This record gives sequence, structure tokens and C-alpha cells, in this order.
Amino acid sequence: MILAPVLGIALAAAPLEGTSARVRVGLETLETQGGGILRCRRVGLVCHAASVTADGRHVIDVLRAQDVELVRLFAPEHGLRTDGAPGAAVTDAADPATGLHSVSLCGSRTRPRAEDLAGLDVLVVDLQDAGVRFYTYVSTLIECLEASAEAGIELVVLDRPNPLGGERIEGPEAGADAPPSLLNRAPGPLIHGLTLGEMARLVNARLPRPGRVAVVPMAGWARAMTWADTRRPWVAPSPNLRSSGAALAYPGVCLLEATNVWEGRGTAAPFLLLGAPWIVPERLAPAVVASGYTLDSARFRPRASAAAPRPKYEGEACGGLRVRVADPAAAEPYRLGLGLLVALKRLYPDFAWREGGAAIDGLLGTRRLRQAIERGAGVEAILAQDAAGIARFRRERAGSLLY
Repeated sequence: MILAPVLGIALAAAPLEGTSARVRVGLETLETQGGGILRCRRVGLVCHAASVTADGRHVIDVLRAQDVELVRLFAPEHGLRTDGAPGAAVTDAADPATGLHSVSLCGSRTRPRAEDLAGLDVLVVDLQDAGVRFYTYVSTLIECLEASAEAGIELVVLDRPNPLGGERIEGPEAGADAPPSLLNRAPGPLIHGLTLGEMARLVNARLPRPGRVAVVPMAGWARAMTWADTRRPWVAPSPNLRSSGAALAYPGVCLLEATNVWEGRGTAAPFLLLGAPWIVPERLAPAVVASGYTLDSARFRPRASAAAPRPKYEGEACGGLRVRVADPAAAEPYRLGLGLLVALKRLYPDFAWREGGAAIDGLLGTRRLRQAIERGAGVEAILAQDAAGIARFRRERAGSLLY
């Protein structure tokens, strides 16, 4: 059942028909409504390559077929085609496929300016998120929401599944001392268990002057679902997040990005491979308790690619682990990442934090994790530090839930 929102609207959706997918995303709901609230309105659109229907039609084509006037496009990290390397600046440009002007939201500027929103009736966000704070699309959503509220135009979110599900909440909250960036805008624990539509409702309700927010909801999605349960094809929302299995490991294994351990970029399985030249796989695997995963010994040589132009240890023989998701319902990605960090710090003198620890602090939005590991704290003790914040967030988010 769709709950009536407090500071936005949710448009009713019907079950999905004519496809093997169990879940209809907001874009498909809108299409069944003949364009719904977007018909005959001047629209700015934030999208990427994963902004598609279950049968592969892109949001731009769907909206244009529904008498929706697309005026301007906005590009998040990796660009409209999701082919840019991680962290690479996206530039303003004319989109060659549509002829529309594309405004960058990743680089020196991360939010729409007043002039970017001029002439629009509504700003639409249709992004596939990964369900973790440091995956930058959730911060892009928040930047767009705040800019829309300031400009007095409506924000509409075409909702999509959280691939981690809606019940899994893990990790620390960002601290007040964290420098603001696209890695840490989202409130709550690191893994928040919200869809982007729900996050928009939560953030909007907290603004001093809330804006107009509408969510076109999904049909058929339940909070316990991971991606496999939706029976939707996986379309990579970023160049290195290539499978739904990788999405279930990403929030943990990506923490290695802030260390001198390689996180799998430069192979066919980023975030499902990890290692370094000095790691002995048979020693590391037994030291990591990973509920819902199996960890197999692996040896490999990182190679450069368009998605990973400069991988760590390029061409060097590395030892490490291959991560496999054994039970999606039981998987705890943050515990996995924490277990890896604790074991690596304890077992290997060669282990080091990048940038003297600033990289992991920035990724998590807090120094607390690194400081606890440096003190020799174990996994359970560190997880216990997050319990109160997780319980509080479960209560605070209740009024923003749609499913």
C-alpha cells in the first residue's frame, strides 16, 4: 500500500503486466498514466544509462512519446551514458543523441544553478542508486532537491529499487566534521535502506522551507527484496558496478578503495575481487567472518581499462579473495568490509590507509571507524558503536516510507 506523504505526493501504481519483471519502476508507472503529472510541462531530466524500462527503453524516449516537453538534461557522475571513469569531471555540453543541452552535476559544480532551472516547470530525477551513502547519486538527488526548493519548482522522483533492499541498515552516520562532498550528503547510516523517492521525502521534510516533491512510485516492490527478487535485468548504473551480486558486496569491498588494497577495478568483476602483492589468500580468508558470502582464494594481475584507467598494482601478481554472494538475504556488506579492514590491519604490516587516513574518513564521513581499528577494536565492538544511530534512524525514517 502507498502511504499518503506529508510533504509530497505519491501517485498510485498498478501491478506490472506483459513482462517477466515482478516490479514496475516509477518510469513504467508514469508511462501507464500517459505521462501523468509531466504531460505538457517543461521538464529538466537527471538521468543516466540505467534510466530504462524493463524492456530497455530509455527514459528520454519514453517521456518524449508521452507528450512531455524535455527542455534540458542533467548529468550525474559518469555522465549521461554512464561511461566516464569514477570521479572524472563531467562537462556541460550539447548531447549529440538528443540535441538538448546537458548540465554537469559532477565536477566543480554539483547542483543546478538558478539559470539551469530557469524556464522549467519541474525537475525529474530518474537514477538507479546503489543504496549506500558514498555512491554519489543519492547526494546528487539531494543537491537537486535543495536547488529546486530554492528555485520554487517541483521535484519529481521516478522511483527505482534499492538493490540492497529496504530493511538492511548498516554502518556509521556521517559526522558533523566531515567536509561536504558527493560522498556524504545523505542522512542516516552508511547503508540507509531507502529508495531515492523515500530519501527525497525524508530530506525534504527536514528542510527549513520544504519544497514541492512528488514521487512516482514502483509497483510490486517490497522492502525485503534484493535485486534478484525484482526479476528485472541489471543495467550497470556505473562502469564498475556490473552485476546485482557486486551491488551486494560494493558497500563493504569499496572501503578498500581508501587503502593500499586493490578493490577489483580493472577486472571483469570489480568489488568481487580484492587483493595486493603481499596478501596470502589462504591466510586472509579464514580471518574474515562474512555472513551471506563465501570468500575464495584468488590470484590475479590488475589491468587498466576504460572503467579503471589506473588500477592499483597494475600488471603485478596479487594474492587476494574472490567474493561470492551465497545468500542475498543474509548478506551484510558493511560487516564484510569492516571484517576485511580489521583482518588486513591485524595480519599485514604492509597494510596502509591512503592519504594518511583522510581517504577512509572522507568515504565514511567520520574518523570513528579508522580510529577504532587503529586502537585494535574488533568487528563486534565497532558494530556496537553504530547500533543506537541505526535504531534512531529506523524511527526517524518511518514517516517517509512508501512501501
